[in-house]
Amino acid sequence: MGNIVSRKEVAELAGVSEATVSRVLNAAGPIKEDTRRRVLDAANQLGYVPSALARNFARSKSGHLGVVMPYVPKAHLFSAYFFSEMLSGIGSKARDSGLDLLLLFRKPGEEMDYSGLFRQQKIDACIILGARDDHDELEALKRIQEEGRLFCVMNHHFEGQSFCEVDADHVEGSRMAVSHLIEQGCRRIAFLNGPDIYSNSIERLKGYRTALQEAGIEYDHELLLEGNYSRRSGLEASATIADRLNDIDAVFAANDRMAIGVMQGLRERGVEVDRFPAFVGYDDSDAAEMAVPPLSSVRVPLYEMGELAASKLIPDSPDLIPAMELTGCTSIRQLLSTKLIIRESSIRQ
Repeated sequence: MGNIVSRKEVAELAGVSEATVSRVLNAAGPIKEDTRRRVLDAANQLGYVPSALARNFARSKSGHLGVVMPYVPKAHLFSAYFFSEMLSGIGSKARDSGLDLLLLFRKPGEEMDYSGLFRQQKIDACIILGARDDHDELEALKRIQEEGRLFCVMNHHFEGQSFCEVDADHVEGSRMAVSHLIEQGCRRIAFLNGPDIYSNSIERLKGYRTALQEAGIEYDHELLLEGNYSRRSGLEASATIADRLNDIDAVFAANDRMAIGVMQGLRERGVEVDRFPAFVGYDDSDAAEMAVPPLSSVRVPLYEMGELAASKLIPDSPDLIPAMELTGCTSIRQLLSTKLIIRESSIRQ
């Protein structure tokens, strides 16, 4: 290794252009995996790559577990119980394994370039929160699956795909909530759901309809209201509910924030608490216990979901799914159980 090896020699040995060698060594732009490997092998064989860089290439590790966060307009993301609990679970598992979390925030209307994040060695594995049914998102995930990358989708289900997914059983959670309201004597149960671009919303609606069907109550789409999981959308829905208090005897909301928004809106319209419909929320956030009256809610094991998602991706974990096994498997979706926590808001003596 007395002579200094030139980039040209690496290019000749690898059978590529000097520009390609440059792109591979600088991790810039899209490169086919076999081309990248050929260039790195040639560079290592000739002793071209500096030793520290060579070690990195050989390890192909950044030490980062990427976590993709959803775009949430005008919301204090980390005050949202939902995300902070999941992140705590992910972070706990990552910390135990000596990995750092790299938080990646979506921008409105921007496609996430997952492939680029892996290719540039910014992340070793990726957990995706806040995914939605969107063509570009699905294509980007299929691309990294084909590349054999390690990733896990949390709290969303892509029908017909074989992605690694960790979620809670929202059909059963929703069914339990509505069955409880029916047991309390409620028949006209309004359902304030989130947008149907989220699989959770579709699953909660399925649970709502199942509970009604089991009790022989006819489904009435007039009782279905749509929010966007924000407290403000609950406030807005409260106008409809306040006008129909003679018709609506219970409200099931797809998260606690919306349920609390409806309660606040009813109070602002002068509705006394003893005239409130029965309420059940979802997530069992800290705010549920502090609501007036205390809010019955479906407890989702968000922290455990975060731990499980991270454990599927972190090496030396018993739950490790090797990257290549992600391709072609039929189903690797794991659902955790939910639990109904009953408080004063839903009790009807």
